Amino acid sequence: MIDRALIGAALPAHDEIVDRSRLRRFAEAIGETDPVYVDVASARAAGHPDLPVPPTFLFCLEMDDPGAFAFQAELGIDTGRVRHGEQTFEYHAMAHAGDRLHIASLISDVYSREQRQLDFIVKSTRITRDDELIATMRNVIVILGEDR
Repeated sequence: MIDRALIGAALPAHDEIVDRSRLRRFAEAIGETDPVYVDVASARAAGHPDLPVPPTFLFCLEMDDPGAFAFQAELGIDTGRVRHGEQTFEYHAMAHAGDRLHIASLISDVYSREQRQLDFIVKSTRITRDDELIATMRNVIVILGEDR
């Protein structure tokens, strides 16, 4: 069972600069066909200063931190038992290519189910640009028990 004392623990924060070529590759990978996500002229014609960040791309930036999963190792969690449970996004402002985004996460909840055979860690993340809130994300990590 994961210790509930972890609730509120801050994870190391990091900054990422949104790369235009990476946005284009992401748009292609998800099958996005709107030219506003791949063509700067189209983006500007639509009122954006540069290519806008597509939904869910922010999760990629969170994962860019080399220590994104370090807290799991520090807790002695067997990564072979870790599953992605849920991911939610709430957007507050648009981000664009060239923006420097600050990504800060904390453990917002810890709980168990099925007679402690499933542990859950809820990680909440705030993404800001110059103190302006861009998005909040919530990620539920599931840890399977020994008998799973």
